[in-house]
Amino acid sequence: MGTAAASADAGELGRHLGVFDAVVIGLGSMIGAGVFAALAPAAGAAGSGLLPGLALAAAVAYSNAASSARLAARYPRSGGTYVYGRERLGDFWGYLAGWGFVVGKTTSCAAMALTVGSYVWPGQAHAVAVAAVVALTAVNYVGVQKSAWLTRAIVAVVLAVLAAVVTACLTCGTAQAARLEPGTGATFGGVLQAAGLLFFAFAGYARIATLGEEVRDPERTIPRAIPLALGITLVVYAAVAVAVLAVLGPDRLAHTAAPLAEAVRAAGAPGLAPVVRAGAAVAATGSLLALVLGVSRTTLAMARDRHLPHALAAVHPRFQVPHRAELAVGAVVAVLAATTDVRGAIGFSSFGVLVYYAIANAAAWTLTPAEGLPVRKVPRMVPRIVPAVGAAGCLVLAFALPAASVLSGAAVIAAGAAAYGLRRALVSRA
Repeated sequence: MGTAAASADAGELGRHLGVFDAVVIGLGSMIGAGVFAALAPAAGAAGSGLLPGLALAAAVAYSNAASSARLAARYPRSGGTYVYGRERLGDFWGYLAGWGFVVGKTTSCAAMALTVGSYVWPGQAHAVAVAAVVALTAVNYVGVQKSAWLTRAIVAVVLAVLAAVVTACLTCGTAQAARLEPGTGATFGGVLQAAGLLFFAFAGYARIATLGEEVRDPERTIPRAIPLALGITLVVYAAVAVAVLAVLGPDRLAHTAAPLAEAVRAAGAPGLAPVVRAGAAVAATGSLLALVLGVSRTTLAMARDRHLPHALAAVHPRFQVPHRAELAVGAVVAVLAATTDVRGAIGFSSFGVLVYYAIANAAAWTLTPAEGLPVRKVPRMVPRIVPAVGAAGCLVLAFALPAASVLSGAAVIAAGAAAYGLRRALVSRA
């Protein structure tokens, strides 16, 4: 107990998470955020090119995961790319990554909270959203192990629901199921835009990296957990996308607000629709839990360097969590969930996260084999072609997003850069 207390007093977090828990936290974020939210807008952008868009998003995500895993193992501290950018590229680039992540993902937290509200009690979506934020902030406050246990249960429920959806859609009779119709013709620009939107669904593995200070044996745990979580998520997404497309077709999928519920009804299993709605609420809850967890850790790292109020860098002496950062993030998300409708914020969030990962890949580019990890620990992650492809892919997808998302995202990034410059000027004068 004395050691734990000393660690907490020194501002360090407790290392409690193994590979399984880290994978589950990544799954809880990715599957909850994407499969119920991103398929329909992506189908609207790509039409019959939805599956190529999914494959492209996965390829970029894999490059990012490889770079993030290698960096996280070398710098096993809270903050993710905020830390990597600062250490490898300089203070400004680390700050810019952290700024984009905190602002974009705080908006995503509110979006997920409102998704919970819209499924649980549509008439009182804002009230339910705020209640969900308060409850999950309390869970995070009492320790990351509690969050991991809750995430295990959520992931199990969501995977069971998705398995039921895929089974119902792929085993229904041809008289009930729609053929995979060509639908709206796919264009290259449409596929790129769909990939950018679907990337939102893959971004959850960042939560594993931002928890680098709380995993056991990070040099082994993080490089294993990130690719595992990403691979499992890709298999799940591909199965669900194929099943839903087979029943609805791309045009009908693009114009439905609840594609998975609509798909089971079209497949002749309307009794599954309420189960799917419940699963969507649980999935969004899991995503919200993991998002709040990740944003609070990046907030902690930025507060330690005084890019955010230093009071937020406190670590609870008993629970060994950044309790003030968690409370601050929870309060901001609760206000957003109570006063705004941010369910259309996927594009905005994707832009910020793609900028974040572009910086991660640029940081990974600077690693050399001599200072990196042995190849046996991080297979196929050493060549520089991986971060090069990842950085280029991030920038292409970011600027292929809808114009409103690009403009708003660029404005937020520019505001963060201006704030950084103002702070540096004030410090230099002092």
